[in-house]
Amino acid sequence: MSKQELVVLGQDGADGCCPGLLTMPLGEDQAVELAKVFKALGDPVRLRLLSMIASREGGEICVCDLTPAFDLSQPTISHHLKLLRQAGLIDCERRGTWVYYWLLPEMTDKLAGILTRPGQPAAAEASS
Repeated sequence: MSKQELVVLGQDGADGCCPGLLTMPLGEDQAVELAKVFKALGDPVRLRLLSMIASREGGEICVCDLTPAFDLSQPTISHHLKLLRQAGLIDCERRGTWVYYWLLPEMTDKLAGILTRPGQPAAAEASS
């Protein structure tokens, strides 16, 4: 068995693949990309939808289970889900009549990494 130390990508400061917001200024392209994600998260309905999808046991949920939780029309819920998909936060698949949604953890992990202060544990680690 090898005793080599493994390097965790994205955790090595400003030179890593995903430098944090507090380690160096954002480039224009990165700011535009992040603004779309934060805009998608800036609506209470979309934030609740994301939470419902992410917390669902089994990792996915049918749109038929999402719609009744809101006092909104089905087309409005579909619009909010479309914006979350375009932001890269969720993905979906049609199965017969229904569409099933699941979280894309790569984006939420990326956001967590960007917002974590240098030298500080991630929020999940700090609460343990």
